[in-house]
Amino acid sequence: CWDFISLMEKKGKPDLNTSLPVRQTASIFKQPVTKVTNHPSNKVKTDPQKAVEQPRQLFWEKKLSGLNTYDIAEELVKTMDLPKGLQGVGPGYTGNTLLSALASALHTSSAPITGQLSAAVEKNPGVWLNTTQPLCKAFMVTDEDIRYELTLHRVCGGV
Repeated sequence: CWDFISLMEKKGKPDLNTSLPVRQTASIFKQPVTKVTNHPSNKVKTDPQKAVEQPRQLFWEKKLSGLNTYDIAEELVKTMDLPKGLQGVGPGYTGNTLLSALASALHTSSAPITGQLSAAVEKNPGVWLNTTQPLCKAFMVTDEDIRYELTLHRVCGGV
């Protein structure tokens, strides 16, 4: 704990105390602290693995379950139907939750979306989960799928 008043009184004065500080976590435990001085010969050590990947909350999509969209007349808006090849994996996963997860993955990542590649994720999703992918079974989009969507789009009046 820093004493603000004593810091203000020492403003501009160098700290000549050469003893290493001790962090007190509890009255019986004292942990040594590394003292770092501002000097050009000091090198900052960083762990490259820690800086690369941020932690992610598991099953965050479940927060979105049960939410619906309503139009201005307060009538329920029908959600999009996903292809049969896209199936959710995990506890209590619905089509709407999967749709939200896929939309989020498309908007937040530039990596390809493949789904959960490991079959073990169905047995225990908390252990075998690939957090960079949405919770759906692995899938592939074929040329036939693309042609079908294009014809469906043209029939419905799209360009």
